[in-house]
Amino acid sequence: MFYHVKQLQYHAKPERPDPVYAKKLQEILGGQFGEISVALQYFFQGWNTRGDGKYRDLLFDTGAEEFAHVEMLATMIARLLDGAPVGDQELAAQDPVIGAVLGGMNPQHAIVSGLGAMPADSVGNPWTAKYIDASGNLLADFRANLTAESKGRLQAVRLYEMTTDPGVKDMLSFLIARDTMHQNQWYAAICELEEKENIVVPSTFPRELEKSEVAYDFYNLSKGDESSKGRWAHGPSMDGLGQFNYVATPQPYGKIPRLRPAPPYMHNTLLPAPPHHPPNLV
Repeated sequence: MFYHVKQLQYHAKPERPDPVYAKKLQEILGGQFGEISVALQYFFQGWNTRGDGKYRDLLFDTGAEEFAHVEMLATMIARLLDGAPVGDQELAAQDPVIGAVLGGMNPQHAIVSGLGAMPADSVGNPWTAKYIDASGNLLADFRANLTAESKGRLQAVRLYEMTTDPGVKDMLSFLIARDTMHQNQWYAAICELEEKENIVVPSTFPRELEKSEVAYDFYNLSKGDESSKGRWAHGPSMDGLGQFNYVATPQPYGKIPRLRPAPPYMHNTLLPAPPHHPPNLV
């Protein structure tokens, strides 16, 4: 069950209209790492959670807050679109909305949504459920959440730098602070789960079924050896179950593949067979 409170979580009122900035603000509303994405991501992760109740509660608490952020951004975008400014064009002087469109406003804000926010990013791509990451494994999901909050905060900070409107900056400063909390909470949950299980996901797969001899090798597959200086190249592995090994010149384990000819009804291009079958050709 859901319950809506009419008051906004925080103020969302610009000092002046700015339809061009409204277009930019669509990114953290309907973009890949926007508020719609994280709200639904956390809810689907919560609905799919079958374990400890506190993690399910954490997801629903945060998902509900993200819907509050959706409402704040939608309100701010609508207010930025109010009284769209007149452009320099003669036609624009007759209609402020037309002037704003010609000046760089998203035309769909006038044509499609009637000067309201849309479930889309800053260039008009519609929001898609493909942005949602919900695997059923809490450690994998919480890591995805940490990434989403990191990218979302980065974009909010960049948008903060793109405006001089005190009202917009005030709202963004609140969202940025909440993203700070959310990054911290997901990292806290990640550390807690890593202590219970292991850092490798999933921890339930029998380790004897994987090729353990290559489980901790770092392959140098680009020019130079600068990567050999990293923590990932030497010393104990992060899961505590092995030793990192830097492989300067990795060698292939498999042979050169040779596929059988396709059936005639597939009408594939026929290639000449190699003159002989060397031992590394299978």
